Amino acid sequence: MKPIWVVDDDQSIRFVLAKALEKAGLPVRTFSNPREVQLALADDEPQVLVSDIRMPGGSGIDLLQELKTSRPQLPVIIMTAYSDLDSAVSAFQSGAFEYLSKPFDLDRAVELIRRAVDESLREQGTVEAGLETPELLGQAPAMQDVFRAIGRLSPSQVTVLITGESGSGKELVARALHRHSPRAGGPFVAINTAAIPRDLLESALFGHERGAFTGAQTARRGRFEQAEGGTLFLDEIGDMPFELQTRLLRVLSDGHFYRVGGHNPVKAHVRVIAATHQNLEHRVRDGLFREDLFHRLNVIRLRLPPLRERREDIDLLVRHFLQTSARELGVETKRISDEALAALRAYPFPGNVRELENVCHWLTVMAPGQTVDVKDLPPELAQPAATGVTIVAPADAGNPAMPTAPTSPTPATAAAWEAAVADVARDLIIAGQGDVMDILTQRFERAVIHAALELTHGRRIEAAVKLGIGRNTITRKIQDLGLSD
Repeated sequence: MKPIWVVDDDQSIRFVLAKALEKAGLPVRTFSNPREVQLALADDEPQVLVSDIRMPGGSGIDLLQELKTSRPQLPVIIMTAYSDLDSAVSAFQSGAFEYLSKPFDLDRAVELIRRAVDESLREQGTVEAGLETPELLGQAPAMQDVFRAIGRLSPSQVTVLITGESGSGKELVARALHRHSPRAGGPFVAINTAAIPRDLLESALFGHERGAFTGAQTARRGRFEQAEGGTLFLDEIGDMPFELQTRLLRVLSDGHFYRVGGHNPVKAHVRVIAATHQNLEHRVRDGLFREDLFHRLNVIRLRLPPLRERREDIDLLVRHFLQTSARELGVETKRISDEALAALRAYPFPGNVRELENVCHWLTVMAPGQTVDVKDLPPELAQPAATGVTIVAPADAGNPAMPTAPTSPTPATAAAWEAAVADVARDLIIAGQGDVMDILTQRFERAVIHAALELTHGRRIEAAVKLGIGRNTITRKIQDLGLSD
């Protein structure tokens, strides 16, 4: 770790603060004025800089502004006398990490500097991670499995089916598969089959000849031709109209297709990657999706986990999205407090990574200060308990997009469940919730009663019997918890 730099014209302040930092195990270097700092920056830099606001030969405010231009990620703590409080607040709003009012408590000062060091190291790690994995971010075991799968598939051109909830990043995975494949030099063409009207989708996919239908004044290439030599990504394949599924199956089978109104076959030199948030096995069973097409697409299935299964990635993703938003808007990147991060980790994020990205865009625009605190979060995130609980649909062995639950609890699954509850409890405590027991009890009861009602198809008496509670009790709890059966 690089040293902490302390800048103050008062030798006694430098001495006392340096000794306190050294006692805390933090390396330190001291300076008497901003000019010395500027000279030292030519061949060295600090992990955190602590500067007085008024010194002979230079201003701490000027030094702060200079560093924010040349080293925007460097945390700067401003020290000030009470008479300079307005200047300190101004400096804080201009990008200072925090300010210390003189005379300050040494223990509090060391604690604040430690927080700044932690923030600096996290930012440094985020930048390095971003350089290594610019397309996909994730340190959670579930995401590491995805990365390993992409690595194994990199030399292959096999068809891949990506499953996962909306907003979990299926197109990013498809792009990564293309980028690391032998077809990386070719185009990547994406089409959302659910977003194009049924009567236009055939032409969008396969193109059309001039005069094929009213308004077709010129011939047009479809997505298959546009993706020649590269990858065609068929998003939301589960919503493709049944009659078009036959044409797609033929392309996957023999590699040829016809434009709408055309008579000459066109060869498709294209790798197909498909994605869906739906259970294709269920749609096959219901007669909405061709079974033979399903097997053609389901050569390799890659499941993308929802955000609630990779909560340890939230910190990394938040900082990445805050940096991206700031870069797009041309503003300074906002920092986020540990309490605000804990509140984000406690939120279920039904919209997955896309929802988290939108929240970070919102914070970049709407949060008033440079450090985002719990009070700055959107209301539904600032109070995660008020949003209720995320109910996970019953698992289905035929749908890898959902976790498969064991038929009876085992010590391992019980321990994992208890560990998950403990993690949520810790996050709520860190976020400052005062009624953690009530919050967890309500969420537990809501999930259990919801599951029982789902299994009994809404029959309250039967659900009460299975849960071992009375009919009046389950009726009251349904009302109290705001459940509908």
